[in-house]
Parts: sequence; C-alpha cells; structure tokens
Amino acid sequence: MNKKLVSAVLAVALGAGAGYALNAYAQAKPADVIKYRKAVMTVQSWNMRPMALMVKGQLPYDAALFSWYAGVVEQTSHMLPDAFAPGSDKGAETKARPEIWKDAGKFTQAVERFKADTASLVQAASKGNLNAVKGPFGAVAKNCGGCHKQFRSK
Repeated sequence: MNKKLVSAVLAVALGAGAGYALNAYAQAKPADVIKYRKAVMTVQSWNMRPMALMVKGQLPYDAALFSWYAGVVEQTSHMLPDAFAPGSDKGAETKARPEIWKDAGKFTQAVERFKADTASLVQAASKGNLNAVKGPFGAVAKNCGGCHKQFRSK
C-alpha cells in the first residue's frame, strides 16, 4: 500500500513537473513555483531519510526499498530546474537564497552534480549490496548538504 501511495504521489509530482516544464517561465505564479519546490524537496527528504538509516545500520537494509528510494530521488532531481524558475525568489515564504538566481551558473552546476550523483546511486543500488551503496549515498548526501549550505537560508 505504501509503495502504491508513493507511486501515486510521484506520478502526480512528475506530471506537475511536465506541466511546469512547458510553462514555468511563462505562466506559473511565483507562489506556485515555491509550492512546487517545497513539494519536490519534501519528496526527496522523505526518501533520503530511510536510506540514511539503512546506511547507518539503524534500519535493516532492504535492497528493493533502497533501490526504490534511490530511484525516486534520482527522478525528482530532474524536477529541480523548474522548481527554481526565475522570479520564484519571492511570492511566498521561501528559504531559497538570492544566490540561486544571481549566480545561476553555479547553481546549475550543483544541480547537474546532484543529478549525476543520484544516477550513480541508482546504479549502485541495483547491485542489491549495502556496501555498494555507501559511497554513492554519501556523495548524494554531501551534495544535498553542500547545496543547502550555499543556497538555502536557515
């Protein structure tokens, strides 16, 4: 049941992402983009937590679930550019720092690195081995933290 719910939420989020990809810059209100951004981040966080617990040994390693969570994070990584559309720095409460738009090149590099790291994590997770995912998961987590430190207000 949980997997079905997550699948449904992800399908809706990805569908919304496709819609934003077509018109994010032209029609979306900044407050809507911020709402979308928060939803993407919530989905990513929701899926990172259990992987972190498995890597730390605080939750039994389940290769199928780990692979599922990694796939969700990888898929949502492609939603990030639309989640930070120009003009979405205002319009609703947001912790996104102005540097995202002032230094868009640097932010884009961070997003591309995150996409690559999550793709590596998915590949490692497909092996079904906890030791195989530890390094790639660490890279994804480090990437998350680095981006949050640089581009998110506390």
